[in-house]
Amino acid sequence: MGIYLNPGNSGFQEIRNSRYVDKSGLISLINRTIGTKQKLTCVSRPRRFGKSFAAQMLCAYYDKGCDSSELFCDLAIAVDKKLNGSYQQHLNKYDVIYLDMTNIMGKAAPQDILSFIENGVTEELLDAYPELKEGRAFDETLLLAAELTGNKFIMLIDEWDAPIREMPEIQKMYLQFLRTLFKGSGTTDRIFAAAYMTGILPIRKDGSQSAISDFREFTMVYPGAFAEYVGFTEKEAQELCEEYESDFLTMKQWYDGYILEEIGSIYNPNSVMRALYEHRFRSYWTETSASKSLMEYIGLDFDGLSRTVAQLLGGIEISVDTNGFSNDLVTFRDRDDVLTLLIHLGYLSYNEETRTVRIPNEEIRMEFARAIRGVKRDETIRRVRESDQLFYDTIHENEEAVAAQIEKIHAEETAILFYNNEQALRSVIKLAYFSYRDHYLKFEELPAGDGYADLVYLPKKNSMMPALVIELKWNQSANGAIAQIREKQYPEALKGFGGEVLLVGIGYDKDTGAGKRKHTCKIEKILV
Repeated sequence: MGIYLNPGNSGFQEIRNSRYVDKSGLISLINRTIGTKQKLTCVSRPRRFGKSFAAQMLCAYYDKGCDSSELFCDLAIAVDKKLNGSYQQHLNKYDVIYLDMTNIMGKAAPQDILSFIENGVTEELLDAYPELKEGRAFDETLLLAAELTGNKFIMLIDEWDAPIREMPEIQKMYLQFLRTLFKGSGTTDRIFAAAYMTGILPIRKDGSQSAISDFREFTMVYPGAFAEYVGFTEKEAQELCEEYESDFLTMKQWYDGYILEEIGSIYNPNSVMRALYEHRFRSYWTETSASKSLMEYIGLDFDGLSRTVAQLLGGIEISVDTNGFSNDLVTFRDRDDVLTLLIHLGYLSYNEETRTVRIPNEEIRMEFARAIRGVKRDETIRRVRESDQLFYDTIHENEEAVAAQIEKIHAEETAILFYNNEQALRSVIKLAYFSYRDHYLKFEELPAGDGYADLVYLPKKNSMMPALVIELKWNQSANGAIAQIREKQYPEALKGFGGEVLLVGIGYDKDTGAGKRKHTCKIEKILV
């Protein structure tokens, strides 16, 4: 039997029918924890990253109320001889308690949610095992059921943190409920063979959620062994593109960008599948509830946050300290807390090795671009207007205005970008043109002619804008930059573009005389 407060196994059957991808290795990870001190697992992921599908897969596998062998017979865990022994040992061998907390919250008033869960599970247990008696506490009922059957439970809680995020008035009561189930005593060991929880936010470290402190955590900051199951790997995305005859390079540009240690690129599974089904590359993030909150978070009044968002939009990686985050949606001390939350929400990709964040892909860049124009802060508005004006001046070949704005940005960012080096100038250019995504796609070090073009802004489909090929020269003139563009034949990269291309040379000379501009600009127009 299975004990569910959710629609059951139909979700995973749908995944298999739609030829999702083989994520059965997740089962192997959980199987290794069964009956051990590591049997409590909590995995946090952004919305629409397949958390529920993964939990439904586990439900279908462990539930002893059905025969789900056909669902798994062609997957790696069943085919691989090294994994098959464990696979057979646990396939359909457990009573499964599956709690979909988001679903449950829609069926009961806040004050009634816990009694709804306890009464529902108890009723199903009594139906299955009439020898059980009513009137016991919930944990005692579970313990007696485990003893009567000689079989411990598998507990699956999908969106475990939903009540904490959306119903703070019941947080204390809800955590006490979890404390009763997972209090780390011998009782818990006698009831559960394993437990698996999914959510968006990590478990708080300040003691207020100590009820579940025994859970091993795997997050977007530290995915650990579960990194491969955050989303689609690059290999899986390539295979899906081949199957659906879709362009992989465009898929990569739109939905890649979550780089996890040892795994590499991870793709947003919801967006990938929507793009394949609808034969259209666009932002599907807008249709998630997560998109509604971005404007609120990047509009918070923390010193430097507006500048940081502009840098991120320009393609610059930003250092972040994730350690102080309070693991909720309302408690922020500084800029780092906001950036850490955006990692957990999927808006930023975190590099564990360098401890930096960046905007992962075109889909998320579009969401940032939409949100930032709605942020009502003077500094943010100024930066957007200045970047828009810079594009206008560039397109209209106003060389003096372009040089003046580049110099202004360079001066403002001196402290954080280490003024006197070529990489600083590249960062300045990206920051100055940060609003590019309205009309352009950006390419850095684009193979072109006999070398690599520093920066290329290619107009989006149906845009009337000219392409921009930007070359930077340190301690040289803008004319020298233009000469290199022509000598190295960088416009060859845009052969077939069929429109206007502006060659933009930016030079910086740190040894100019007093009162003279250090930055120069030269713009020439060609057709390709």
